[in-house]
Amino acid sequence: MRRYSFATLITAHAKAVVSHLPMIFDETAGTEGTLYGHFARPNTHWQLDHQRLESIAIFHGPHAYISPTFYPDGALAVPTWNYATVHVSGHLRLIEDMEEAKGVIARLIRFYESGNAKPWANPLPTELFEKMMRGIVVFEMPVKTIEGKYKLSQNRSIADQRGAIAGLRARGDSEANMLADFAAEYLGLCESNGTDGRSEDLARGEEGVGD
Repeated sequence: MRRYSFATLITAHAKAVVSHLPMIFDETAGTEGTLYGHFARPNTHWQLDHQRLESIAIFHGPHAYISPTFYPDGALAVPTWNYATVHVSGHLRLIEDMEEAKGVIARLIRFYESGNAKPWANPLPTELFEKMMRGIVVFEMPVKTIEGKYKLSQNRSIADQRGAIAGLRARGDSEANMLADFAAEYLGLCESNGTDGRSEDLARGEEGVGD
């Protein structure tokens, strides 16, 4: 959620209302943690009855095509798609107090600027900054449920899991490499470990939704 923080926010209404937003997660806020983000004010998503309507934020991790040729054991297989996602549900609360909203935006800026050699320090005059703040609607979403959904060939043999990881790395594109790194870490197959780190029974556990 921190690494892949650009999420799809869905609120059930007469028809589903969908927005694509950067959101940050604070595990120390609320019982189960809290998400923070903002809408552009012209986006009418914020105008829904969020006290009544539940929302789901979907954080999309790395994903990539898996070819049967990646598997070394020769067993019959079909092409598939591996992925990692997190689904977070809760009710949005709009933050209408200007100072509280500015605090959230300051946290968002710090989070996304932290990887820059020279982080932007927001030199805007207060009047101009507050004018721009009035063009957005800041919210928080206390977490009701959080669920990870992973499909990483965990129903196959460890040899096939290693083959899938090697096949992704051989492809060479950044998304395939990120999925290979994630799968190796999640399945306990990191080369630096020297050992598998997870039992074969666990590594061959049930695959996620969408197989």
